[in-house]
Amino acid sequence: MKENSSFFCVKNIKVVYLFAIPLILPFIAFYLLTLNVEDLDNQIITLKSLSILLIVLFAAILLLYFKHGPRTVYLVDFSCYKPDRSDMMSKKELLDIITSTFDKESVDLQKKVLERCGYSDMTYIPEGIRMLPDKLLTFNNSRKEIEKVMFGAIDDLLWKTRVKTDEIGIVIVNIGVHNPTPSLSYVLTYNISGMGCSAGLISIDLANRLLQTQVSGYALVVSTESINAGYYLGKDRSKLITNCLFRMGAAAILLSNRFSDYRRSKYKLKHVVRTHKGADDRAFKSVYQEQDEDENIGISLSKSLTVVAGETLKCHITTLGPLVLPMSEKLLFFASFIVRKIFKMNNILKRPYIPDFKLAFEHFFIHAGGRAVLDEMEKNLVLTEWHMEPSRMTLYRFGNTSSSSLWYELAYSEAKGRIKKGDRAWQIGFGSGFKCNSVVWHALKTINPKDLEKNPWTDEIQDFPVHVPAVMPLSS
Repeated sequence: MKENSSFFCVKNIKVVYLFAIPLILPFIAFYLLTLNVEDLDNQIITLKSLSILLIVLFAAILLLYFKHGPRTVYLVDFSCYKPDRSDMMSKKELLDIITSTFDKESVDLQKKVLERCGYSDMTYIPEGIRMLPDKLLTFNNSRKEIEKVMFGAIDDLLWKTRVKTDEIGIVIVNIGVHNPTPSLSYVLTYNISGMGCSAGLISIDLANRLLQTQVSGYALVVSTESINAGYYLGKDRSKLITNCLFRMGAAAILLSNRFSDYRRSKYKLKHVVRTHKGADDRAFKSVYQEQDEDENIGISLSKSLTVVAGETLKCHITTLGPLVLPMSEKLLFFASFIVRKIFKMNNILKRPYIPDFKLAFEHFFIHAGGRAVLDEMEKNLVLTEWHMEPSRMTLYRFGNTSSSSLWYELAYSEAKGRIKKGDRAWQIGFGSGFKCNSVVWHALKTINPKDLEKNPWTDEIQDFPVHVPAVMPLSS
């Protein structure tokens, strides 16, 4: 609570400084109007002294404003790791490993998920899983996987931005189920674990708050997940589904509060909104890591997950809406709320009014958690196929890469040449807890696909979008 209060005070110092100068100016004007020509001749020395005093006062106010006022945070650039072709595995190849590892009932369930997941045969699986069942998964498998994707994304980012490592004062790494010692981040270090697929946007929020306290600096955010560490080898049906969903991937993002980075940065951070429904037991248990009766650790996905996600989203947009929607949509939303909640006239409005967020954003990047989640989001937000394309194509090409998926989606739109100067982009992440988090970006420049470097889509973007059948049958 103390941290939030301090952050609130820092943000509102801006208001104090903005009002300070207008309050002083009337007194100065009144004083000058009371003087006549003779007074001016007699008090010329006094006026000079007063001028100097005002200049010093004005300079002091400006200094305090720039020192304590809220700082603009820029997204200089980001990078998404594209694994080697040797890491690529078709769904049929993965099914063969599953068939050799699990009993028939477990195989049948996972086969059904693979056929309906909306993935292509070009997603990436880490080496540890590709070696099942001949070799068991180990801690070293997870460490090797994480080092490969993290360092790959970071190396690409540093190459693109030309920023030296000693210039980065803040490093934030978010990863759900792999928590090694020493931690994966150093410097002013934060290692975010157990926060699920929405941890990437939580990391952006944390970086933003930390950059408000820094005079001038960079923050590096790394978002990834360990597929090896989260793989389940038991028989619990609710835990087997995650084996089919997650794929290799990582993203590295460089943020700056330096005004000098304005011209070279791609985006400016506008809003961060977080919603947590952990007080609801159904939401809390919808994505839950636990041991089965044989002491195998796995993550259970409840049948009510998509319903929980929809309810959390509706709660979330009541907070985000007032920050981004035009006045017309705010009034319609408020009127709907009054009719339903105050006058209890639910018979008139069968469902709450969902604002048209297409009036607030040009681009929507929804966590590619699964086909059902994207279908639910498309329906609830009344989005078009064009708006959903980055999310669906990311799910198809790279699978669910957890918290990094949002950045593969943004990279898709950049590679397509869709990002124009002034565009507003909404990243929406869902995660265990249950959480829904949003980050809103403002594009500072038009992104030319020909200028992109180290973009995971560049060499194949001409092949997308593609039609993704509801079911893609696999032979056992």
